[in-house]
Amino acid sequence: MPGTEVDVVVIGLGPGGEDVGARLARAGLSVVGVDARLVGGECPYYACVPTKMMIRATDALGEARRVDTLAGSVTVERDWAPVATRIREEATDNWDDTVAVDRFTDAGGTFVRGRGKITGDREVTVSTSDGAQVFHARKGIVLNTGTDPAVPPVDGLAETPYWTNRDAVAVEEVPGSLIVLGGGPVGCELAQVFSRYGAAVTVVQRGDRLVPVDEPEAARLLAEVFAAEGITVRTGLSAARVQFDGQFSVKLDNGETLNADRLLVAAGRSTDMAALGIGAMGLDESARGVSTDERMRAAEGLWAVGDITGKGAFTHMSMYQARIAAADILGEDDPELADYRAVPRVTFTDPEIGAVGLSEAAAREQGLRVRTAATPISASTRGFIHKTGNDGFIKLVEDADRGVLVGATAAGPSGGEILGALVVAVHAEVPTKLLRQMIYAYPTFHRTIEDALGKLA
Repeated sequence: MPGTEVDVVVIGLGPGGEDVGARLARAGLSVVGVDARLVGGECPYYACVPTKMMIRATDALGEARRVDTLAGSVTVERDWAPVATRIREEATDNWDDTVAVDRFTDAGGTFVRGRGKITGDREVTVSTSDGAQVFHARKGIVLNTGTDPAVPPVDGLAETPYWTNRDAVAVEEVPGSLIVLGGGPVGCELAQVFSRYGAAVTVVQRGDRLVPVDEPEAARLLAEVFAAEGITVRTGLSAARVQFDGQFSVKLDNGETLNADRLLVAAGRSTDMAALGIGAMGLDESARGVSTDERMRAAEGLWAVGDITGKGAFTHMSMYQARIAAADILGEDDPELADYRAVPRVTFTDPEIGAVGLSEAAAREQGLRVRTAATPISASTRGFIHKTGNDGFIKLVEDADRGVLVGATAAGPSGGEILGALVVAVHAEVPTKLLRQMIYAYPTFHRTIEDALGKLA
């Protein structure tokens, strides 16, 4: 089909797509970036940035509750308006991506607003408001389409005004009550946010525990904290039917009915592979994602980065993969190869749950001879000093045969920050013997790592 010749077409300008496109454009390639939605992706408008602004506010409320124990007394009047205003004005520019589009074009890229689909070998057809444009990519195509909130096939759900994370970050008023379907990171973070702002919150989790990807100890910790804060958690249950008549009515599969002003669906993410047209380049359109090699190649002339590769729906993963894909496209000497041994993740609840590498169960499933150790944050001097709000622990997962950590969890105050030291240990395969010989600053939360290492000995 006749069209415009370019070097590279990037379908999807989330963090990774924008980054790889800008890198290639700055290197002198002709790059077309395509997206029907906001340039910058989910992170700056609906996920990482606005939700963490919400969490920053509710962390302040959480600390205010602890004043009575530590410093006297305080009276707090909750007000959602500053949060909503900050999200609208500071994070999202009222959900306007002009700054992001200009950033991409200033780097040398060409932006086309529309829905891109692969319609042939290295050929992309973009459906725009003005019709269709066809591009032929001499070097190839990069996919960074991200994912959409998954909506479970619950009877009646589609006919109701339920929320996803995209709706939740844009609210102007906190509901009086909220049901959250899903107990993963998104569901747990938003459940605590709205609860601390006065909503009566119930979390319904199909699995037997919250944050199921993390260690069971993390799930128990979060369940205990939620219970103490008045958040109801119902595990091992699913929604069977949803109705809305001014208020949501959710019938569970055990026959119980829950009622609330709002319903948040946080049941994972999905991508329509057929809509991308990946079959035109020999890939399976019925697959859940796009498999890539260590250079982010999905097929000859096709690269993929971000959520659709199935290596973690994290902005930091998308940016990491973008760097590798760009280097491969540019033919750089001695290029970096993707290595997923030490992928970090953080759930920004209070307490934070940071984890890297393999869980104990995952390590055993890989046939490793596993040795573990855990120490509560409260047992450390800093935890003792911190007192209220010191819930948490450090857990280490060691490959006993090699004497190196293959996974770790840092749950507690600043858990995501403590995680940094453990990420280095797992990624660099620092021997646990050497880790025990390090000097750990006193009194700090991260000194708990030293205590846990001592239990591995």
